Amino acid sequence: MGKFLIQSHGRLQEWVAEEKGYFKDERLDYEFLVKPIITWSANVQAIDSVPAEIQRGAFESIEEGRGCNLSAACHWTVNMAASGGHGKMWGHAYSISPSGIFVPPESSIQKPEDLANVPVTVGYHSGSHFSTLQGLEKSLKREEIKLHFAGLLLDRLAVLVDHQVPAASLFGAAFYVAEQLGFRKIVDTTFMIGHLVTDEADLQDVERYFKALRRAQHDIDIEPETYKHYFLRELPERYHRLVDIRRFGPGERLVFEPYPREVFERTRKWIESWNLFPPEQAGSAGYESSVV
Repeated sequence: MGKFLIQSHGRLQEWVAEEKGYFKDERLDYEFLVKPIITWSANVQAIDSVPAEIQRGAFESIEEGRGCNLSAACHWTVNMAASGGHGKMWGHAYSISPSGIFVPPESSIQKPEDLANVPVTVGYHSGSHFSTLQGLEKSLKREEIKLHFAGLLLDRLAVLVDHQVPAASLFGAAFYVAEQLGFRKIVDTTFMIGHLVTDEADLQDVERYFKALRRAQHDIDIEPETYKHYFLRELPERYHRLVDIRRFGPGERLVFEPYPREVFERTRKWIESWNLFPPEQAGSAGYESSVV
């Protein structure tokens, strides 16, 4: 087997485990791939207009291969990817990410009902797509929920900060940036994140990886302030001078509990009720063959 390939995932845990040597302590033969900030908005200081809808997101990137042995994505995407034969969901841990739908400070939108027929900018087949639907369907009729697909997380942050869209769904570091810049959270859409293991990965290496992340999570829980600076590595430089990293929260939190059959099947039924995937992407494999 080759080296276990680890990517940064926009969260703190991998950075802490790398800094503290926890991967090495677990005798994991690995390579840490620092994911560059590649978005359509990454190299501009201001967005003058929003591009046409981008109907490509986390699921599609998994279909194409992400170049690492374990991917993190919302549990809806990982669930569908695993049932479609693009790897297997790791069933012994998941994480929880704070997220929300934000509007500009001057917006007249004050409550969830005000978002009726207002396009919310999200990422296609990504956590923001599904969590926005889930977060709004308790307050709005399904036909009143409107979505606008505008790329990756940092693309959505850019068009919101530059007042090009009326509302956007954000999580992670982008969530804290918007919060500090005075954007108002209308709906909390906190969601679960799953982990997809490639067919080439050694499951013993996956166990070593998660043992290291468990130690990193413990460190973050005890003293998050020590590690918040890593968020700057996940943000374009245009935001570095605008925010005080000390005011950020810890972001995504790993939970070392099972992802059970009931959740897997309930998630599939909810996705099917919205008809969110075309037949060629909707896998049919069940829990036993989809989850490690």
